[in-house]
Amino acid sequence: MRSASVGFQCPECVADGAKSIRQPRTAFGGRVSTDVGRVTTTLIAINVAVFLVSIAVPDLNLRFGNLAVGLSPTFELIGVAQGQYYRLLTSAFLHAGILHILFNMFALAQIGPVLENALGRARYLALYLLSALGGSVAAYLLAPPGQPSVGASGAIFGLFGAYYVVVRRLGGDTGQIVVLLAINLVITFTVPNIDWRAHLGGLATGAALAAAFAYTPRGPRQAALHAVACAAVAVAFVVAVVMRTAALTG
Repeated sequence: MRSASVGFQCPECVADGAKSIRQPRTAFGGRVSTDVGRVTTTLIAINVAVFLVSIAVPDLNLRFGNLAVGLSPTFELIGVAQGQYYRLLTSAFLHAGILHILFNMFALAQIGPVLENALGRARYLALYLLSALGGSVAAYLLAPPGQPSVGASGAIFGLFGAYYVVVRRLGGDTGQIVVLLAINLVITFTVPNIDWRAHLGGLATGAALAAAFAYTPRGPRQAALHAVACAAVAVAFVVAVVMRTAALTG
């Protein structure tokens, strides 16, 4: 039994009562939590763990990176167009070197917790993963078929786009994110071996999803409408990938 204002209550009664209390929500429908950054920390840990594994397994990037069509060391056809669709997601957790992962994880650590707190864990995770896919799909559609691509940059640019939308929706100052985004876009188009397609694909995806999250009217159907927006983006990716695959293999 637990003490209450009048007498005692059983633990089950306390638990049932807690369920009936309406959980506080952010302006975007996410649950308010004092444990900020758990999803971001987990994503960083996964990226770092995969990078360490890639050091021990040199061909990991070849096996799981984003590649439309290529040849394995045994001269077998590999790539997304060969049915290896998992590459579109796994490539977002691979990196080409220590500086590559350091820059991406630094950006994720800076901007991720802010968005996670504003959107809630589920929406934030959906935003991150779909932005990663958006970058990979854009690279699959627009890059030369034999050009490989790895990195969390598509997801990071998705967070940039989402941050701009969220801050603007809340009436905050967007100057800093605009400057940061401009600098990263200059780097994207001037530094060799950077896949600008993945960056722009992730940016567009993140901004579009954040707009759906931010401008959907609050109410009992808000969460359902957000889920529909995520599903619509995922379906659009599937259609685009199927069409590109047919063009490459037909």
